[in-house]
Amino acid sequence: MSKLTIVANIHVNPDKIELVKAELEKLILATRAEEGCIQYDLHQDNENHAYFLFYENWESRELWQAHMNATHLLNYRKATEGAIVEFTINEMSHIG
Repeated sequence: MSKLTIVANIHVNPDKIELVKAELEKLILATRAEEGCIQYDLHQDNENHAYFLFYENWESRELWQAHMNATHLLNYRKATEGAIVEFTINEMSHIG
């Protein structure tokens, strides 16, 4: 097993910023308590408040995939349905 870094980019509808931000904040404590979670940090762009980024480190890809099916993440998806403009995930490997 090798460590996995995830960069999740979340662009939201401008009229849904506060809703999505509140729902993203709910994910932090639950995710940090998950098996394999090393780091799970939420960021919001200083100029474009409709852009959020999660920077995550996981013990393995398998444990991150288990996170992607966690109940709290499924609840987030349901609560923010229609509020997300674009969502991209980059799976990264540390090289130096």
